[in-house]
Amino acid sequence: MAKHIHEFRDPVHVFVRLKTDERRVVDSRPFQRLRDIHQLAMTYLVYPGATHRRFEHSLGVMELASRVFDIVTDQRNIGQAGEVFPEVTDERSRLNWKAVLRMAALLHDIGHLPFSHAAEKELLPEGWSHETLTRKLILSEDVHNLLSGMNLQAETVAKIALGPKEAPDLEFTPWETILSEILVGDAFGVDRMDYLLRDSLHTGVAYGRFDHYRLIDTLRILPQPPPAPCEEGDGSGASPESCEAGSAFALGVEEGGLQSSEALMFARYFMFSQMYIHPIRRIYDEHLKDFLKDWLPGGAYPIGANEHLSMTDAEVLSALHQSANNSDMPGHAHAKRIVGREHFKVVYEKNPVDSEKNPEAGKAIAKAAAQVFGADKIRHNSYSQEGGDSAFPVKRRDDQVASSLSLSSVLLNMPVVSVDYIFAARDIETRVLEWIRQNKNDLITQSEEEDGETT
Repeated sequence: MAKHIHEFRDPVHVFVRLKTDERRVVDSRPFQRLRDIHQLAMTYLVYPGATHRRFEHSLGVMELASRVFDIVTDQRNIGQAGEVFPEVTDERSRLNWKAVLRMAALLHDIGHLPFSHAAEKELLPEGWSHETLTRKLILSEDVHNLLSGMNLQAETVAKIALGPKEAPDLEFTPWETILSEILVGDAFGVDRMDYLLRDSLHTGVAYGRFDHYRLIDTLRILPQPPPAPCEEGDGSGASPESCEAGSAFALGVEEGGLQSSEALMFARYFMFSQMYIHPIRRIYDEHLKDFLKDWLPGGAYPIGANEHLSMTDAEVLSALHQSANNSDMPGHAHAKRIVGREHFKVVYEKNPVDSEKNPEAGKAIAKAAAQVFGADKIRHNSYSQEGGDSAFPVKRRDDQVASSLSLSSVLLNMPVVSVDYIFAARDIETRVLEWIRQNKNDLITQSEEEDGETT
């Protein structure tokens, strides 16, 4: 007898269950390709356990999306939102939207390039990203037909998978905005929840853990509160119009889940600061980008559907090893640095003192160092955290809705990750360190003065 429910064992969520129609999507070529795309690029060269793939992450995101959907659309939890969103008051409609969300969650990463985010911006044509590739693949004939067989519109699935930020050319209904927020929202997106939990597990670090069970149980669809100054009555000069609660709804929490939401935000901060932007991980991204520019035809990834599906980490790794062992092949020097662990070394990292003198201190030092030691011997890598919005509605115990920032000093003062690294080739590391020590202050000051003159 044929099975109607299929189970995947998962180290994070124990079991992920799918219907037969959903299993067909999992078995499709675009989704199976994710078995060969590392979730954390070359992080496994720093954290050996980080060999997990986007395949299992996508299954986990679908599982969490289902849990969140069931909680926030439960008639005991829906509250005011039930009057605004008829999509959840009819059970047939509710189940259809749940199926849409599950497929959007499952397919949200199928456009990822080899080694995920590494060098994505530099190796795709302008205006393209893994999100636009995801959209293209969901709308492709193979996936479109699978979704049509489930009575789902591929266009709607693609819209929810990307969200308003990544699909500004599309119009989202308020309900579609809520669904995309469940999936890819800055505050409570399940994409983020799963990768924090999964990456923490596989790398062996504790930073990414938080009580996601409690958090999900307290998630609600809530009206957006008025700005915090209006609630506090602090005389900040907010206009009466701006203090009126809007009709817009968003994903928020009951007050009992506020501490769990704080833990989620801190988990993200610590995972970024301690692992995602680890300096050695960043320099491997730089070396990989340099290699791909030399190795790929035209120095860029193809954007055709078939070409994209044929390109995985396996092809890149094979080329890396071949190039590392053959000086006549494209990208030999860069491949050798990766395969032979001869990566550039950190010679400068941004600090508060330098940043106060010149916010672009790293850029100024890197530019001068490249002129002195050669551009091929110096790499500059900077990152400033985006997203992770700490402002969201909270339903208080008296049933009033307030901003999270008015209730949590932790969220109000949440730090933001920002790093600026300079790397140098190993054979000049000592010389560059000494040169920076002698010239740093002059370079920072000089650059700041030049910027002041140009403005």
